[in-house]
Amino acid sequence: MKDVKIFDTTLRDGEQSPGCSMNLREKIEIAKCLEKLRVDVIEAGFAISSPGDFESVSTIASTVKDCSVASLARATVGDIDCAWDAVKHAVDPRIHLFIATSPLHMEYKLRMTPEQVLEKTVAMVAHASKYCSNIEFSAEDATRSDPEFLAKVVDVAIKNGAKVVNIPDTVGYTTPAEMRALIEYLNTNVENADTIEFSVHCHNDLGMAVANSIGGVMGGAKQIECTINGLGERAGNTSLEEVVMAMRTRADIIGATTRIDTTQIYRASKTVYNVIGQSAPLNKPIVGKNAFAHESGIHQHGVLANKQTYEILTPEAVGIHTNNIVLGKHSGRHAFETHLSDLGYNLSTDELERCFAEFKALCDKKKTINDADIEAIVMHKSAVEEPTTTDGYSLDWFAVHTSNFTTSTSTVCLLKDGEKFEGVSLGDGPIDASFKAIDNIINPPEHTFDIYTINSISEGKDTLGDVKVKLTCGNKTYVGRGLSTDIIEASIVAYINAINKLQSAENK
Repeated sequence: MKDVKIFDTTLRDGEQSPGCSMNLREKIEIAKCLEKLRVDVIEAGFAISSPGDFESVSTIASTVKDCSVASLARATVGDIDCAWDAVKHAVDPRIHLFIATSPLHMEYKLRMTPEQVLEKTVAMVAHASKYCSNIEFSAEDATRSDPEFLAKVVDVAIKNGAKVVNIPDTVGYTTPAEMRALIEYLNTNVENADTIEFSVHCHNDLGMAVANSIGGVMGGAKQIECTINGLGERAGNTSLEEVVMAMRTRADIIGATTRIDTTQIYRASKTVYNVIGQSAPLNKPIVGKNAFAHESGIHQHGVLANKQTYEILTPEAVGIHTNNIVLGKHSGRHAFETHLSDLGYNLSTDELERCFAEFKALCDKKKTINDADIEAIVMHKSAVEEPTTTDGYSLDWFAVHTSNFTTSTSTVCLLKDGEKFEGVSLGDGPIDASFKAIDNIINPPEHTFDIYTINSISEGKDTLGDVKVKLTCGNKTYVGRGLSTDIIEASIVAYINAINKLQSAENK
């Protein structure tokens, strides 16, 4: 069995997906999930792209201990220097630099000749190697490059210090057989290819990213670049959960293994979806709601007789707990903490206190508390930033009046710095009226609503309502979450959370 490394770029390529921007706190939360997942490399960002990106790369580099941390850099001195400054405090820092090698990109994007690209590769890989030995070089748009020229670029990158050479399918153009053949060709035609690791980075424009990545591994690649939930530009990237479980399930054919703790997959997936304000599609492989559901009578009969008739992997293998141990209002803190640990959550003392208090409050509102409710409380706490005394509002109380024959009215009272602020407004329904009342208090910058969704956490009329609000202001998006058995309260909390993030960003 060949060991294949997992290079996760959720925080860099994944965040570049429209509507998926994340703040520092959210990135750190995801980085911790990736560390528990045991990915080999976390690409924490593109350090030179903004002060915020530099800060997040630097913070993650100083926080993560069990995997390498990388920053992306173009093949320029400034980018490479900035990348090193951001990752230099990591346990195992990596500089990841790239330059395009396809005729199309060289002519129209770089406006460089092939000879100039070769010269730039030599100079910039050598420059990066002055800082550290963990250098990754990417040949952007490699699958549309001339193989002979690509081999020359790879050769000079290796000779000047690259230890990992990435072969990206930048626009999702190739096929599994072509990707396998390309890696085999490079292994055969590049001097010293046996001294480095080839990597593949596949986009999903034609829906073949996972298959192409596996093709690369079968051709000799020793690293796969991927993202949680397949996030990424356009149609996204190789989905970590899909490619890892494919290699685990079909190890007999693929002949490769990873160090990933697959029981952490579901938690990592939910964390990322919560941060970006989305939910997994029902039919999403591995983590979708229907991934282990059976409605067909024939399927149900087979599964009842033997699960392997229609299930090639178990929900427990990816961290989905099928047991529903019920905790109630008489349960103590120790039982609550123990059950959280069984679910895969290890919270700090402060986080545990907040979640336990919310759990107890929920027990007074809801007859039965199950795992879905408990996980929702934990995930909600990790997704919602607590307002500080200087830049955040919180809900004190609200009152709405609504019917099907009068205009809805809402009065909202918010807290900030120990002061109370009241607003009242009419609206097209209680939610609209409440949001307008909040706007009357806060007077936020002009923004649009991209998403407003309400999802039930579990069954029953007293279920928790999970509300997601996504706002856009300028070219940035802000996600807010709210959780309550009262969907109006959940909506108000979600909107306040999103507005707090918007205001905080605007004030910087």
